[in-house]
Amino acid sequence: MAIFSVYVVNKAGGLIYQYDNYVPRAEAEKTFSYPLDLVLKIHDEKVVVSFGQRDGIRGIKFIVLADPRQSGIDALLRKIYEIYSDFALKNPFYSLEMPIRCELFDQNLKGALEIADKAGNFGPGS
Repeated sequence: MAIFSVYVVNKAGGLIYQYDNYVPRAEAEKTFSYPLDLVLKIHDEKVVVSFGQRDGIRGIKFIVLADPRQSGIDALLRKIYEIYSDFALKNPFYSLEMPIRCELFDQNLKGALEIADKAGNFGPGS
């Protein structure tokens, strides 16, 4: 299972946090010339976009891009909200609506994503 990215968007729609958890490695450098010849094909594997919004902070949106087979996305969104409230909102140097630049937030988010990747879900006791 894979969780690809986590985004936090403020009330105004601005991106205040982005973390790319899964970045595929490019085997060769790619170059492009104008105009681009793009061909879109349908593949079996798709990316699921899960939106979450907690009632405690109106307007803040937590977005997780994950593999469609990943379970427990709602529980992961609750965990991300908990990490946000514990490490960003309680930080005296953080202002609402500003980009999140808190090392403890980063560390705990990475830990939560590792647990979600390994377990495939979050139990009620996580």
